[in-house]
Amino acid sequence: MYISLSLSLYFLSLDFFFMGLCDFGQQTGMEGQGEVRIEENYESSNVNGRRSREDEHESRSGSDNMDGGSGDDLDAADKPPRKKRYHRHTPQQIQELESLFKECPHPDEKQRLELSKRLSLETRQVKFWFQNRRTQMKTQIERHENSILRQENDKLRAENMSIRDAMRNPICTNCGGPAMIGEISIEEQHLRIENARLKDELDRVCSLAGKFLGRPVSSNGPPMPNSSLELGFSLPMGPHDFVNSPLPVMQPNNNNNNNNNNPSKGTTIERSLERSMYLELALAAMDDLVKMAQTDDPIWIRNNIEGGREVLNLEEYSRSFSPCIGMKPNGFITEASRETGMVIINGLALVETLMDSNKWAEMFPCIIARTTTTDVISNGMGGTRNGALQLMYAELQVLSPLVPVREVNFLRFCKQHAEGVWAVVDVSIDAIRENSGGAPAYSGCRRLPSGCVVQDMPNGYSKVTWVEHAEYDESVVHHLYRQLITAGMGFGAQRWVATLQRQCECLAILMSSAAPARDHNAITAGGRRSMLKLAQRMTNNFCAGVCASTVYKWNKLHTDNVDDDVRVMTRQSVDDPGEPPGIVLSAATSVWLPVSPQRLFDFLRNEHLRSEWDILSNGGPMQEMAHIAKGQDHGNCVSLLRASAMNANQSSMLILQETCIDASGSLVVYAPVDIPAMHVVMNGGDSAYVALLPSGFAIVPDGPGSCGPGRVGGSMLTVAFQILVNSLPTAKLTVESVETVNNLISCTVQKIKAALQCES
Repeated sequence: MYISLSLSLYFLSLDFFFMGLCDFGQQTGMEGQGEVRIEENYESSNVNGRRSREDEHESRSGSDNMDGGSGDDLDAADKPPRKKRYHRHTPQQIQELESLFKECPHPDEKQRLELSKRLSLETRQVKFWFQNRRTQMKTQIERHENSILRQENDKLRAENMSIRDAMRNPICTNCGGPAMIGEISIEEQHLRIENARLKDELDRVCSLAGKFLGRPVSSNGPPMPNSSLELGFSLPMGPHDFVNSPLPVMQPNNNNNNNNNNPSKGTTIERSLERSMYLELALAAMDDLVKMAQTDDPIWIRNNIEGGREVLNLEEYSRSFSPCIGMKPNGFITEASRETGMVIINGLALVETLMDSNKWAEMFPCIIARTTTTDVISNGMGGTRNGALQLMYAELQVLSPLVPVREVNFLRFCKQHAEGVWAVVDVSIDAIRENSGGAPAYSGCRRLPSGCVVQDMPNGYSKVTWVEHAEYDESVVHHLYRQLITAGMGFGAQRWVATLQRQCECLAILMSSAAPARDHNAITAGGRRSMLKLAQRMTNNFCAGVCASTVYKWNKLHTDNVDDDVRVMTRQSVDDPGEPPGIVLSAATSVWLPVSPQRLFDFLRNEHLRSEWDILSNGGPMQEMAHIAKGQDHGNCVSLLRASAMNANQSSMLILQETCIDASGSLVVYAPVDIPAMHVVMNGGDSAYVALLPSGFAIVPDGPGSCGPGRVGGSMLTVAFQILVNSLPTAKLTVESVETVNNLISCTVQKIKAALQCES
C-alpha cells in the first residue's frame, strides 16, 4: 500500500513537470514572436506609417526607399495622406546583403556605408535590413528550439504512460505470468550492474576533469552533456567555459557499413573515446614535463666531460616515470636535454606564439621546416590559452643533407599553473593511433613529453625552461652527426632556447623606434621591414633546399658522377614571383673541418675575404651598401653587398646576405638580386616580387668529444647551392648541369680549406 502511494505521488509530480515544460515551450514561442513584433514596430516608426501585413513581409528582404508625399501634402486637410511606396531589393542586392550577413551579422557604420554605396541604397536601409534579418534568424532559431522541446515533451509523456501501464500489470520475464511485487527480474539485475559500471566511469571522468581544471569536480553535480566521455570540454565551469569544438580527428572508415541504422552513433562514440584518450595523454604528459623541468638531481646529472651540459639519468627516469606512450620501439635510442634561459618576450605572447602553428614556424625557421594544426580540440578557457589542446604535425630539421627530417604527429597542450606561470607540452600520438586500429608509423622518431615552462619576469622578460625528450632511429643518421644528435645539439633544448633568444632580440630591435647606431641611415623604416622580410624568405628557401622538406616537391637524383655525401635534387619553379621560372637544381653536402665554429663563421661572413671562396666576387673585395642589425651580436644582420666589375663592359652585381649566430650554431645565406628590384625594396616596396635563389652555409659545433681528441673544437660545415639550370620548366635536366653543381661544391669546399689552412 505504501509502495503504491509513493508511485502515485511520483507520477503525479511527473505530470506537473510535463505540464510546466509544455507551458514553458509555448511561452518561449510567444516571447520569440513578441520580439519580432517589437523589431517590426521599431522599423515602422522610422518610416512614419504603419505597414500592412504585405508590407511587413516585404520588409524582410527590402527596406523603405523614402519615396512618397512631402510634409506639406501630408498635412493638407483636403488631401488624405498617401501611403508610401516601398520597393523590393533586387536579387543582386539581396545576394550581397546575405553574403555579408553570413560573415558579419553586426556590421559597423563603416561597413554599412561602404555597402550602401556599392548597392545604391541608403545607410538606414542597410541598417534596417540587418536588423530585420537578425530578428528573422533569432525567431527561426527559437521556433526550432521550441519544436525540439515539444518533441522531447511528447517523448517523455509517452514513456511515462508506458511505464504506468507496465507498473499496473507487471509481467515476469522468466515465465511470462504476473509478477509478484518485490521480485527483481534478470533485466533489472543487468540494469543495476550497468548502472554501477557507469557510475565508476563517471567517477573516473570527474577525476580526470578535476586534474584538467585544477579543481575537484563532483560526480553528483549537473549532468554531463551528450556523454559521460565528453570529459572536461563541455563541463559547466562558470565564467571559464571551454569552447566546444568538433573533433574530426580520425575520420571513420567509410567502407565499414555495419552501423546502417544509426551511422552517426558509432562515430560519436569513437570521437568521445579519442577525446578521452587525448586528454588523458595530455594530462600525463604535462605532469611529466613539469616534473622534469623542476627536478634536478638525480633526474638530471651534469656531465663535466661534455661541457657541463645536463644529461638525463635514464635509470632514475625509468624508476620515477611511467611511459605515457608505450615502450620504446626496437632499434630506437633516447635523446634528452634541458636548457634554461632569459628571453625578452612576455609570457602570454610566447604562449600565443607556441599555440599558433604559423607564428611557431616563423619564430623557429631553421628548426621547423613545415608545420600545421590538424585539429583544435579545445581553444582554452575564459578567452585565454589555459586548457587549449590541439593536434599538430611538424617536420623538424637539422641543416644538413646527412640528417633526415623528423616527421612527428603530436598533441600540444597548454596550461596555466599559477599567475604568470605557463607550461606547453608536446607528446606523440602514435600509441593512440595504434590502439585505435591505425598504423603506428613512427617515421623514425617519436616525441616524448617535451616543451617549456614559462615564468613572467620583470621588465618584459620571461624565464624559459625547455625540455626536449625523444626516441629515434639512429641508423638513418650519418655517422658524422650521430654523436652530435645524441648529445641534443641538433634537436635539443639548447638549440630551441638559443634560437628563441636570438629571434626575440631581433623582434625587440625592430619594434623599437630608434634604429641601431651601426645601421645605414639611408634606409627608411619601411625599407628595413621590406629587406628583413625578403631576407627571411631567402633563409626559409635555403633551409628547404638543404633538408628536402615537403615545402617543395623535390626529386632526388642518383648519378655516378656525384660524391656519395652530396645530395642533388631538382624541382620545377612555375608561377612563383619570388623565384625565376625554370628548372632549379639544389646540391648540398656536409664536411668536418678542424676549425672552431666562430672562426669559420667570421671568415665566411667577411666581405673583404669573400673573394677567397666565392666566384661571384669577381676576384676582388665586396663593398657593403646597406646594413641592418638584427641583434646585439654583430654577426646577426642583413647586408647588401656589391661586387666590383672586372672590366668596363661588365655591370656590377648586388648580393643580399643574412648572417645569424647563437649558442647552437651559425648561418650565412646569400643570393644575387636585381638592382632595380632592390631599389624598390629599400624604399619600402613589396619584396614578394624579387626573384632569388639562395645559397649559403650552416655551421654547428661537431659535438662534445667527437671521435678522439683531435676532433675537439671542430665544426660541421654544410654547403648548399640552388642554381637555375634552365629557364624552361618543361626542359630536361642534363648530366652536364649536375656535374657543374657538383664541381662548384667541391671547389668551394677546397677553397675554404685552403684559406683556413686545414687542407689536410
